[in-house]
Amino acid sequence: MPVYRFRSAEEMNQPRWREPGDPELYRAIAALWAFGARTVPRGFPPGVCRHRSIESLNRRTEQWAAANFRAFHARRERHPAGH
Repeated sequence: MPVYRFRSAEEMNQPRWREPGDPELYRAIAALWAFGARTVPRGFPPGVCRHRSIESLNRRTEQWAAANFRAFHARRERHPAGH
């Protein structure tokens, strides 16, 4: 891991931008996606679902969101933060 030197405290709060094509950019994106998948995995049924109306689609989407929310809280109860 590289060590960065700063001339002032204001420089420490500046975001570090990576140029397109930089291999470190791809590693940073992969690490971010892996972190997200570990902390809040989302579950959707495989395949394509067809709906007769937008209301039907919205109900199904709300059901998936509620199931993901319940799963998130169940994981937190099994593994509380800081323990």
